[in-house]
Amino acid sequence: MKSLFIIRHAKSAWGSFDLPDFDRPLNDRGKKDAPEMARRLLNKNVKIDFFVSSPAKRARKTCQAFCEVFNYPKENILLIDELYHAPKEIFYEVVKSLENQYNSVAIFSHNPGITHFVNSLIDNFQIDNMPTCGVFAVSSSCQIWETFFENSINMISFDAPKIN
Repeated sequence: MKSLFIIRHAKSAWGSFDLPDFDRPLNDRGKKDAPEMARRLLNKNVKIDFFVSSPAKRARKTCQAFCEVFNYPKENILLIDELYHAPKEIFYEVVKSLENQYNSVAIFSHNPGITHFVNSLIDNFQIDNMPTCGVFAVSSSCQIWETFFENSINMISFDAPKIN
């Protein structure tokens, strides 16, 4: 069985309009929410074997906050350029290309693609907008990532900072 945690970056700062979108940092709320959401997963005994992220600063910093909580080496994060504002098709490609040694993977990215991807996975789950630092988790009974979407996909959980 393989588990996938799809995580939108935490709340970012909009303070300087001179700053390129790619370089926007997390704001204070984002810096608080990211480790809190990681702790919520850890408190549910979730294990994550591998972390994948968009290289944009806000996604990367969110991923790094999760890595700190999960005691995962930040230098082992796989940064994939195509995850920056990726359409849902890129998410499918990324998941299918994951190494099979990992059974539980977290992917950090951006809207609107992350919302479209999440909405394409489960028939009875639709969301208007994946919230910042929202975590959507699914599993598949597959043994290899390439066939993750060929099996039935089961929702594990959905959580966000403003839930609870």
